[in-house]
Amino acid sequence: MVSTIDINIQDIAHHELLAQLEKYKADHGCVVVMETETGEIKAISNLGITSNSNYYEKLNYAVGESHEPGSTFKLMSLVAALEDKVIDTSTVIDTEKGRYRIYDRVVKDTKWGGYGYIPLSKAFAVSTNTAFAKMIHENYKEKPGKFVNRLMNMGLHKKLDLPIIGEGDPVIRYPGDKGWSGISLGWMSHGYEVSLTPIQTLAFYNAIANDGELVKPRLIKSVREGSKVIKKFDKEIFNSSICSKETVKKAQQLLKDVVEKEYGTGHRMYSKSFSMAGKTGTTQKNNVAKDRDKLANISSFAGYFPADNPKYSCIVVIHEPDKSVGYYGADVSGPVFKSMAQKIYATSPIINEVKGKSFDDETLNQNYEHYYAQVQKKHAHVFIVKGRSGMDAVSLLENLGLQVEVKGNGKVRTQSIDQGTAIDKVKKIVLELS
Repeated sequence: MVSTIDINIQDIAHHELLAQLEKYKADHGCVVVMETETGEIKAISNLGITSNSNYYEKLNYAVGESHEPGSTFKLMSLVAALEDKVIDTSTVIDTEKGRYRIYDRVVKDTKWGGYGYIPLSKAFAVSTNTAFAKMIHENYKEKPGKFVNRLMNMGLHKKLDLPIIGEGDPVIRYPGDKGWSGISLGWMSHGYEVSLTPIQTLAFYNAIANDGELVKPRLIKSVREGSKVIKKFDKEIFNSSICSKETVKKAQQLLKDVVEKEYGTGHRMYSKSFSMAGKTGTTQKNNVAKDRDKLANISSFAGYFPADNPKYSCIVVIHEPDKSVGYYGADVSGPVFKSMAQKIYATSPIINEVKGKSFDDETLNQNYEHYYAQVQKKHAHVFIVKGRSGMDAVSLLENLGLQVEVKGNGKVRTQSIDQGTAIDKVKKIVLELS
């Protein structure tokens, strides 16, 4: 079985994840790196803590653990709203002083007092929950099915049909389903009341990086028996276009803004020498680890690199980091993404083909023809090489079986053996160049 895994990238992913899990004393985490165009999984690392505080591969969290994604789901809400044209990136939204009430529940921003009136583009970069809850609830509350249908049209309710047992079920509720209520739209907008596995979330981000083409993540290239290929697994396209090109371009720019803009939640990842795009996520979860606060967190970052011509997409998810050390996605998962991206890109060869212009040079062609003719001859005597380039002269004389000593650089000024001397009487010839 020939795997898609790249040993070097896998090694980077494993060690970067391990170091961050240890630093934040987290319960478990995972990393997946995927080649944007083909869907080939280049690395997948899953580590969980043991009773003696060591980490090992307990479960395949990336494939099997479906959970509320939090703010990384804002990309899905953004794309849906842009596609339905209920809003644009320049639309100004009132963040309601960081508190937005939907019936008896209140959506809260981490920044007390909110962000005031800001355009959607900035709302995405600063990751305001109130702006997204307001955007989705108020534009779809009369027809909630329209929003869910848009998500389903993009395939978010379907498994990826991976060749691994135990892929987690995505959860995208429809109006009328068990668990649906009047607050569902607002909570879904920023990644609650929905559930995805890390690799399912990554597949969507990869589609945005891939100009809208949703490809199936692949772990196997082929199955062989000796040198014979029994079965080959080619690129598989789930959806050639999850949304319009216009929406894709807007989403790509907003994902860049998260890292590049000073107010973006991922700005601490910014590097002048290396471009990245993506989205931070910090989710609250109720199944709490021992000796922690009553509410634990999931920290994540999903995105791709380089930002303008993506080669790889990547997701980092870390569960239940120690709050005394930190828990925001930008602090916990973002640094893993950045360090991995830079190391992967630095060790991955990039090939650029430069097509040179063809041109004819009459003098060059004549010299080449003369040189070629001389090489083909079987000479009995030394001939004159004065005036030729040192490189050509050495090549010609050595082809006669002579030992050649060169002094200086440039063209041949003098030669120690005169023209016409019998070859069989010469062992060595000295050329002086200038």
